[in-house]
Amino acid sequence: MMLAVNGIDHINLKVADLAKTCEFYHELFGFEELRDMPEVSGKIIGNKQAKLALYQVDGFEKYEKHGFSHVSFQVDNFEQALAACEKIQAPIKYNGILEWEKSRSLYILDPNGYEIELAEVWGGGL
Repeated sequence: MMLAVNGIDHINLKVADLAKTCEFYHELFGFEELRDMPEVSGKIIGNKQAKLALYQVDGFEKYEKHGFSHVSFQVDNFEQALAACEKIQAPIKYNGILEWEKSRSLYILDPNGYEIELAEVWGGGL
């Protein structure tokens, strides 16, 4: 028997500064706080389509890639992606927008060093 996957439910991330991280995702995507979890220094943020479970961890400074590459969000208003990222001063990777066969992507870093892909077409058009 195979399980029928409808999508990724949420991504769970360790962060250095919970407030700063929540502000970043709110300014870029409009993500709202869905649940405050002060007992574990965490919050769940997002919207109906995407959620992040964020946990502030003492001693965590920046993510160093070890098996995990990036989180990708498909954005309907991709034409505004570069300007939105520049407005909040998100570090832009790979010299800007990359062209793929059926889509385009913009890669940035969040305040914790996690790479975020902003994708024009869901699943790259696959």
